[in-house]
Amino acid sequence: MQSAGAMTVVAMAGTLPRKAGAQAPWAGVHVDGRRQLGALEVSSVGLGCQDMTGTFYATAPRRSDMIQLARTAHEHGVTLFDAAEAYGPFEVERILGEALGSVRDEVVISSKFGWNLDLKTGKSLGGLNSRPEHIRLAVEGMLKRLRTDRIDLLYQHRVDPAVPIEDVAGTVKDLIAEGKVLHFGLSEPGVKTLRRAHAVQPVTAVQNEYSMMARDPESEILPVCEELGIGFVCWSPLAMALLTGDISLHTHFARNDFRSNVPWFAPDALAGNLAMAGFVKDWARRKDASPAQIALAWLMARKPWIVPIPGTTKMPHLFDNMRADAIQLTPDEVREMDTGLAHIVIHGARLPPGVLALSGVEAPEKSPASL
Repeated sequence: MQSAGAMTVVAMAGTLPRKAGAQAPWAGVHVDGRRQLGALEVSSVGLGCQDMTGTFYATAPRRSDMIQLARTAHEHGVTLFDAAEAYGPFEVERILGEALGSVRDEVVISSKFGWNLDLKTGKSLGGLNSRPEHIRLAVEGMLKRLRTDRIDLLYQHRVDPAVPIEDVAGTVKDLIAEGKVLHFGLSEPGVKTLRRAHAVQPVTAVQNEYSMMARDPESEILPVCEELGIGFVCWSPLAMALLTGDISLHTHFARNDFRSNVPWFAPDALAGNLAMAGFVKDWARRKDASPAQIALAWLMARKPWIVPIPGTTKMPHLFDNMRADAIQLTPDEVREMDTGLAHIVIHGARLPPGVLALSGVEAPEKSPASL
């Protein structure tokens, strides 16, 4: 998600005022690039929609502005829109359903199940729930909220340590056979779990946090994705705005801003991590681009099947992110950047301990009696 400076500032409206007849500053911006997540074609830059209700970064977006933001993204070439039943909860799916209903066949909508939610109220019941019967009910709710007859890409939001992944993948496989789901994905899975899921129902995409600040996927997950022909979607590709140049030692995070609990942003850690922001700014000046565009272009230069989904609630940031599609980094530039990155020390973990513990989890083995 990308947000500017102090989080006490109310989100900007969906469109900026300008004189009659004046051309919008982003009139010529369009995402022309297309990438493959397995057999699924999507725009090279997608839109992460998590904070469209303001619950993640303590922003205060208007619902009508978020509908306009999604529609504008589509009009300018974005085809991949990422949601989850937990976002809102439920409300982000409703926003996308209203925003994209008239262009449903022109976009790819992904959503996620897996948290233990009351499927009528959205209230958290604690922990995770990927039991087959729960998945089926969750998908029915998604279809209604998204105003559609199918979910293009359905992810398990986090691996459930109480449910064999074979049961999860098998349920999604059945939903695919019924036409209610088109493609299967996993978010932050363990490597063995990814292989086991793929053996039951081919996995189209893995969605993990990945950025210049969070490079964990490079050691194991990305090689497995390349081996199996699985696409990779990067959430928080701008490191929760740290890579945009909008955060300084004077930035204040509200208590209900998720980053107030992220170790990266603790005062002592942030002082060191701003070296990364400075590195990106230097490259932005060199390439006549914005820091966000450099951070996104670096990800896209790594593999042709990697797709970042920066999130924002602000129209100027949306267009700034989309312009990354036009930034070209040569192989020599990428190598030079990687050399520089290797000398930057990352201070603190990428997520709070309780949240980080849900990443890389391996699902339990399926008992022989149930095979």
